[in-house]
Amino acid sequence: MPQGMRELLFIDDEEAVRRSVLRALRREPYRVDTVESGEAGVAAVREDCSRFDAVISDYKMPGMDGMETLITIGRINPEITRIILTGYATMEAAIEATNQGIDGFLTKPFDNVQLRASIRDIYIRRCLRQFVPEQVYREIGKFPAALAPRFTDATVLFSDIRGFTEMTQQVSPDAIAGFLNERYFTPMGEIACEHGGMVDKHIGDGMMVVFGTPLSKEDDPHRAVATAVAMQQKAKEIDRRLSAKNGLRLHTGVGVCTGEVFSGMVGSLRRKEFTSIGVVVNIAYRLQALAHAGEIMLCRETYDKVCRNFCALPLGPVRVKGMAEPIEIYRIRI
Repeated sequence: MPQGMRELLFIDDEEAVRRSVLRALRREPYRVDTVESGEAGVAAVREDCSRFDAVISDYKMPGMDGMETLITIGRINPEITRIILTGYATMEAAIEATNQGIDGFLTKPFDNVQLRASIRDIYIRRCLRQFVPEQVYREIGKFPAALAPRFTDATVLFSDIRGFTEMTQQVSPDAIAGFLNERYFTPMGEIACEHGGMVDKHIGDGMMVVFGTPLSKEDDPHRAVATAVAMQQKAKEIDRRLSAKNGLRLHTGVGVCTGEVFSGMVGSLRRKEFTSIGVVVNIAYRLQALAHAGEIMLCRETYDKVCRNFCALPLGPVRVKGMAEPIEIYRIRI
């Protein structure tokens, strides 16, 4: 279980079921607390809204039922993973749980091994589903400790559209949204995913992709530069189709940097994300700003790891904002 999982709350009006769950989960690396009603569960979460990382509630209970309980808990803390447990495994119940944003659906009677695995899977899926490619998610399912906060070597890619601010002054909001989502973020995100990169975030008309965290591979720098090349080629292809449409053009610059970053879950109670921060991220962003349309800028550390596979022109030492000393950079032009 990821280190972020500290405490789970189990809600069921039957004492025998509560005891059974405590036995099933006694060896798990997190604390399990139980209460006998939905009202008691809501009170426990309200008393300390950041205490529990996950809540499992029985569906049928006197007073506040399981669905109402989990909906109320979600309003108190939207970050809590919510799982419904029921002996009434109907399609209607599953549809209702999905419609209400419940994260998982378990049925009674349960097998202890299956229960542990299901809780683990639902919790990890909740944490990862919005920011990790499917293939990375499957691997983290085998090694969940990869989500723990840590320093690690990674390669960071930044891409940004040249002249975007000026373009937005000439077109409608709907056209801007369609352009960004359909012509830029979606195709570039698919390229990153195909190369095993994690789209860390979208920042205005820019995007940040990380290779090496939460899972690292020896060829992370190579895959990052291959992604940058494929992105620039795709941008040129899309731009040719856009040249006579709404004045929107897709000219992008890309920066890539390799080195040590801090990676982990950061944010507020209502909004957290798995992200990477550090000097390498800053340099990748600055390199992107130096790149003209169709160019890819590399730091020396990245170039040294990919020079056998990619031809890049050395540009000499360049001063980058935030760095005390000039850094050597290299340019790939598509």
